[in-house]
Amino acid sequence: MKTIALLPARMGSTRFPAKMLADLAGKPLIVRSWEAVQSSGLFEEVLVVTDDQRILEAVQLHGGRAVMSDPAHPSGSDRIAEVATRMAVDVIVNVQGDEPLTSKSSLQALMRCFDDPDVQVASLMCPVEQAEDYHNPNVVKVVCDARGNALYFSRAPLPFLRDAQVPSTGPLPAALAGVVQQHIGIYAYRKASLLAFTALPPAPLESIEKLEQLRLLHHGIPIRMAEVQEKSIGIDTPEDLARVLANWDESKR
Repeated sequence: MKTIALLPARMGSTRFPAKMLADLAGKPLIVRSWEAVQSSGLFEEVLVVTDDQRILEAVQLHGGRAVMSDPAHPSGSDRIAEVATRMAVDVIVNVQGDEPLTSKSSLQALMRCFDDPDVQVASLMCPVEQAEDYHNPNVVKVVCDARGNALYFSRAPLPFLRDAQVPSTGPLPAALAGVVQQHIGIYAYRKASLLAFTALPPAPLESIEKLEQLRLLHHGIPIRMAEVQEKSIGIDTPEDLARVLANWDESKR
């Protein structure tokens, strides 16, 4: 099974302009993210897929591989699908270009999902332990069926605890411990499923929640979820970058 990893990286960002080129311990953020995936040794190829020549040149300058894509793509999924279309590959892993702490163990857990020939799309989740995360709309929650396939993703508290009130801070009540799961936005697709997904129209719930993965569920394409213990930290603001940089020597891998 030939597997590649693609890192979509666009220059535009409203909360953190040009963040892909922001310095992280002497190298651009996108380079650090590429290095994290490349160093796992799990993939035949690791490519940055970008809409901007400056990102392409920065990656290549530091020894990475990058390709250009159509700047009109509305999402990173569409961006990587353009590249996957012209590649002979079985499974494509989509890792965000702003996640320099992506770990080998998480990527291995994701790839193990494809030991099951029925799996077409896979993603990751980790336990939520704090009430703040349960209530936080920026922490996407997921609930699964008995096979580990996602039933639903939401920004709302999920599942809802009917018989007790969940405090706004502190540990989750015992009834929710180990049940509430945070979605980690790293995906893997069999090639045909990625191309089918990006050809589908947006779904109503996708538009309401602003969660692209709900399009897959709306159209009956299951997502197998693998549980990991560590969160992948995405950098969305300068403050996020400062927090990662402050602990870079201890946390990088």
